[in-house]
Amino acid sequence: MISTNEPNAPSKPVRTLGQDFRELGGMAKEMAQEKMEQVQAGAADYAKEGREKIQEVERTIEQYIRQRPVKSMLIAAGVGLVFGRFWMRR
Repeated sequence: MISTNEPNAPSKPVRTLGQDFRELGGMAKEMAQEKMEQVQAGAADYAKEGREKIQEVERTIEQYIRQRPVKSMLIAAGVGLVFGRFWMRR
């Protein structure tokens, strides 16, 4: 056993091992943060694409209604009637 001036002082290999674990922990933390940033960027892209698709569908429906107002009203009334029937049965 290596004698030191302090009776409870850790030996050099134990200090090195502790330092290595701290470095590995820091590297793992950095990698996790980078991965989280990538996931957040990807999620933001998907959300943007989803909003664009919804706006496109909205414009298409709006255009259809403007071109065929009477037919649109009849369709809306029919859908309302169907939902009303189901609602009243409950």
